[in-house]
Amino acid sequence: MQIVFTTVLFSTSFAQSVNYSEHIAPIIYSHCTNCHRPGEIAPFPLTNYQEVKNWSTMVKYVTDIKFMPPWKADPTYQRYQKENFLSDVQIQQIAQWVNDGMPQGNPALEPALPTFPTGSQVGVPDLVLSFAKSHTIKDNNTDEYRYFVLPTGLTQDKDLIALEMRPGNKKIVHHALIWADTSGDAAAADAATPEYGYTGGGGGASGLDNQLPGYAPGMKVQVLTKGIAQRLPKNSDLKLQIHYAPSSTVETDSSSVNLFFAPQPATRYMNSHIMVPLPGVLVNGPFIIPANTVKEFHGTFTVPIDVSVFSVSPHMHLLGTHWKVYAVKPNGDTVNLIRVNKWDFNWQGSFALKQLIHLPVNSVIHAFAGYDNTINNPLNPNNPPKQVSWGEGTKDEMYYLPISYLFYQPGDENLVFEDVTSAIGENKIFTIGNTLYPVAPNPSSDVVKIGFTLREISKVNIAIFNLEGRKIMDVIDGQLHYEGLHTLDVNTSQLSQGLYALVMEAGGKKQTQRFMVSK
Repeated sequence: MQIVFTTVLFSTSFAQSVNYSEHIAPIIYSHCTNCHRPGEIAPFPLTNYQEVKNWSTMVKYVTDIKFMPPWKADPTYQRYQKENFLSDVQIQQIAQWVNDGMPQGNPALEPALPTFPTGSQVGVPDLVLSFAKSHTIKDNNTDEYRYFVLPTGLTQDKDLIALEMRPGNKKIVHHALIWADTSGDAAAADAATPEYGYTGGGGGASGLDNQLPGYAPGMKVQVLTKGIAQRLPKNSDLKLQIHYAPSSTVETDSSSVNLFFAPQPATRYMNSHIMVPLPGVLVNGPFIIPANTVKEFHGTFTVPIDVSVFSVSPHMHLLGTHWKVYAVKPNGDTVNLIRVNKWDFNWQGSFALKQLIHLPVNSVIHAFAGYDNTINNPLNPNNPPKQVSWGEGTKDEMYYLPISYLFYQPGDENLVFEDVTSAIGENKIFTIGNTLYPVAPNPSSDVVKIGFTLREISKVNIAIFNLEGRKIMDVIDGQLHYEGLHTLDVNTSQLSQGLYALVMEAGGKKQTQRFMVSK
């Protein structure tokens, strides 16, 4: 009875006290503003009370149906790193706030808008590979899948712990798949065409397996920790397949890729296997979806060795309706991998498990994917519906399921990955964590550039002290900053000539960089 009574009191109090400053702003700034701000992919900004109020009815609707934030993996089926979805309580708070007339509350209690990363979600990359030329996307309202080849120039193998694609034009870069090609076939396919890049999927020697991390809007970069890495071979090229969304205006894109390497050799290497509807995979093939039919394909893969599953990345196109993937171990135990109850082609990515899942040899992975090729599917690209089979075009379809894994080692069952890039006390050589970079230029007479990286969203304090330990200037005073790389310019022209210490406090840790002011 006490529990019920407490719940009733909570609900009554909750219904009477929801306001923007104390309740809604923390939700919006943590889950929405990263994309809903100028220069990002979202169609309108949500950076302050007035903007959120203007779109409040829309915000209430899309959160109530769980269309936003765009996290499509069912959290009741399996849990993942870097999840971004709202709890039922948060959804209720938004609805209550809108129903009550969007009260602002006390502006003094509103959290400051977080500062977002500049240049990278991760940190300072070890290698940046960029387009050699800009690519022009025509104004024909047609999807384009195009391949680009970026030579790495590596003279020795590297242990890759993070790959971050930086789209040059976020309006039209829908998603990207990336492989390392050591055969030279992709470069040859590019050289065979007069324009930059090529179409048609040539340069296939890189194969499907051992795919590198890709890109999708809103996707957070996965930083491998605990001694884990992917091998990036010497003399390899990055082969990018970029999907450009339809456009009614001429657009250009010149994207780049940030690569982050482990400074010392990794102890374990990530592998991947991709389930596609080849003979022996589909139980109910072939992969053909006749017009005016609803179909669910069932694929299986028997694990040939002991593995520890790290992530799953389901992919399909506009006819897709759902995914359900699980594994059955030889002893009969069933392990959930991922369930997407309502597929959305606009939001897809890789889902890294919070905890490794051990699948012994001869475990069987079952992957069910549903498709609706009828007039009842509002996203059906064909009217009237037409028979559809495998293909790269948006009007084609795919059954495509990359599964990343490690070769099993005893104790993997207890290897847990949290929402941050590393755990406290973990070996830092495999961690891109909180780092304050050296001041530049040093010495300086007027303006210096300050850079720092955060491994998770944190409140940051940065100040300048003299060598006697007296604070001279506050640079950042307790502002919330998102994970990633941040840079800013600081005017030091008012400082006297001499030595100073730049001190950063973030995540319970203090770091210092010294610099000199000269006149």
